[in-house]
Amino acid sequence: MSSLKEVLTDKIPEYREKTKDILARHGETVISEVTVAQAYGGMRGVKGQICDTSTVNPDTGLIVRGRPLATITDRCPEEMFWLLVTGELPEPDSLKGLQDELARRSEVPAAVFDALRALPKTTHPMAMQSIGLLAMQEGSKFRKQYDAGMRKTEYWEACLDDSLDLLARIPTLTAGVYRIRYEDGKLIPRDPSKDWSANFAHMMGVADPSGNLANLMRLYLNLHADHESGNVSANLCHVTGSALSDPYYAVSAGLNGLAGPLHGLANQECLNFHLAILEKFGGVPTAAQLQDFTWENLNSGRVIPGFGHAVLRCIDPRYTACHEFGLTACANEPLFKLADLMLKVIPGVLTEHGKAKNVNPNVDALSGVLMYSLGVTHSPFYTAIFGVSRAIGMCAQMILNRAIGTPITRPKSVTTEWVIKQVGA
Repeated sequence: MSSLKEVLTDKIPEYREKTKDILARHGETVISEVTVAQAYGGMRGVKGQICDTSTVNPDTGLIVRGRPLATITDRCPEEMFWLLVTGELPEPDSLKGLQDELARRSEVPAAVFDALRALPKTTHPMAMQSIGLLAMQEGSKFRKQYDAGMRKTEYWEACLDDSLDLLARIPTLTAGVYRIRYEDGKLIPRDPSKDWSANFAHMMGVADPSGNLANLMRLYLNLHADHESGNVSANLCHVTGSALSDPYYAVSAGLNGLAGPLHGLANQECLNFHLAILEKFGGVPTAAQLQDFTWENLNSGRVIPGFGHAVLRCIDPRYTACHEFGLTACANEPLFKLADLMLKVIPGVLTEHGKAKNVNPNVDALSGVLMYSLGVTHSPFYTAIFGVSRAIGMCAQMILNRAIGTPITRPKSVTTEWVIKQVGA
């Protein structure tokens, strides 16, 4: 059995040499051009970062270390983390070793929960999750070793150590947020017989007699772990980490970006859209009623949440995985029946409407529906669940960036007057 650190110790010299060779031979090669519209429009489509953990192919969806996501949806999040960092799936004994290590590191200091209990009862779960991570920053091994004078070639090891602590604790922390924010505040101890995902569901305390909620958590946390490095949460984590801020600071920064309505709130908005339709029609509408309702929304200038994607031009493979899960776990639930009907009706309306670049549903059209149907009905908490998952990818990217010595991120900005002169306007 090889530990994750042992595997990385063998691989990192190869990562470094590959990066060094590319820079030496092609460092001056131009790989992107930037238009004025892109500079003003959030840098959409500008190739300006390197991310080896995953890439989004518009025609096929997310590719994780060369593997289409659809081929690894049956894996657990611990396997996904190993794959993101090493490029390989772990052997069964190595996976067990990683799971045991995460279990050993999973205890959250009592002072962290004391701090969360001191917050106003109305504090948003995302603020609580971010505050909880920052409350653990005092124990950062990266910070302590950096202050003691470790070498640059050792940065990745301390980052890995912190990342394992952080990933081990974030389910415990976030389940505690749920208990404090929505329940009686009494924490539920982890169950040594359960894995990382199932323990998260267990510690939340939501009734799960069928085990479907634990299975959904395992799927959801796997699907949302990584999505390139240009999205807001991953990018914020990368920029913060590039200043050699430790993983607690960097992941907290990423979570703060994830909390934004334009990023992590989409599944909550989709759920509310579904609930509003059920209320309007007194249950699941007919196909004709849903078709008319969709046209009514589009003609009034509103969008249909959960359909289309900023990058994808195909059906989101994460949606497909969620849909297959829903067919086995909650096919008779009204919310899922509605979502299933929307899959059959809405793409045709959007195609006829003609303005959508992608008429297919994305993962947000179903993830909140599944959570609600299986008992997690506090929708503001959904983004915190997203945060547990996205921490996997953020930590993986940070470890690799520390390993190859990625410098501080510092793009050049220009003024509007400079643009006017540059284009000759």
